[in-house]
Amino acid sequence: MRNVIGILLDRKTYLGILQKQTGYEHIDYYNKAAIELEMTPFYMCLKHISTKTALGLCYENKKYTLKRLPIPKVIHNRAMTLSTFSQKKLKDLAKISQIFNGQNRHDKLRIHRMLRASSGSSAFLPSTIAYTRNNLDKAISRYDSFFVKPTNSSVGIGVLKVSAMPGQIWQVWWSKQIPKQLNKEQTIDFIDEKVRGKSYLIQKTIPLAMYEGRPYDLRVSVQRGDKGQWGVTGIAGKIAANGRHVTNLARGGEAMICENLFRSNGFDPIQKREQVEKAALQIAESLSEKIPSMSDVGMDIGIDDQGEIWLIEINGRDQRYQYKHLNLNKTFYRTYETPMLYAKYLLGK
Repeated sequence: MRNVIGILLDRKTYLGILQKQTGYEHIDYYNKAAIELEMTPFYMCLKHISTKTALGLCYENKKYTLKRLPIPKVIHNRAMTLSTFSQKKLKDLAKISQIFNGQNRHDKLRIHRMLRASSGSSAFLPSTIAYTRNNLDKAISRYDSFFVKPTNSSVGIGVLKVSAMPGQIWQVWWSKQIPKQLNKEQTIDFIDEKVRGKSYLIQKTIPLAMYEGRPYDLRVSVQRGDKGQWGVTGIAGKIAANGRHVTNLARGGEAMICENLFRSNGFDPIQKREQVEKAALQIAESLSEKIPSMSDVGMDIGIDDQGEIWLIEINGRDQRYQYKHLNLNKTFYRTYETPMLYAKYLLGK
């Protein structure tokens, strides 16, 4: 059998392979890349992995075969391991295999603190503090606008936005509700009730550049490739839906070619893209010094109305579908090919 590369999936995704019901995972692209690189993809989930072997699906000769094989030497992790059991099993697996992107859910406040200690990356960080009721009181005194975000969630779930209004009134956006207009004490009580007992942070609002009156940011796919070095595989714009404060496609946002967004704000599209790529690579290099297994991330990067670049957050399991929305099929494919190139590089080492 040719070089075997393990691809670790969530159980639901793994069970959907034969029915071609794998959600956001475009499994056919892994298969195509593996064929071109003369490798054999071996799809697994943690439930079917024992001490030394795994039961999984091999893709060979354009078909899947259920096999029990020795644990592959290199594994690309695409599973979300949130439970204590799954985290322990992944940790045990890492003792006998080189797992890249093993940790793919990153605490936002921890990431911020890591980057704040890096001289090269700290300039891209908006003001951010841990949530406490006391810190919320300070934020209301210091900022005209800020977000209160869960430190461990994705696709914009649980995010509150707070903005100052005339007359010492604060406007608070929460979920799909109509924004509330509250005084200071009411604002603090409302937010504290929503987040009490959970891990949240407070982040000063970036005055994002706008497109047709709607704020936008960028999803930047940053991955290690065939020589083990970081590269930017693709960039796509995400525009918030009318009246919304988050740009996530899953929350009604719209994908757009990033160069078109840059032009709409009078930015040089080639220069601005180069600046974004340079910033993303700097951030990736800084983080991988602290988290060595990090190798495949989606960064949400904002550009303010003056053209300055800001890191909004890091997504450890970039779902990549923004490129499919934009019919950027070559870029979409490369986001699957690049991790396979990196896997082959690791095998060669």
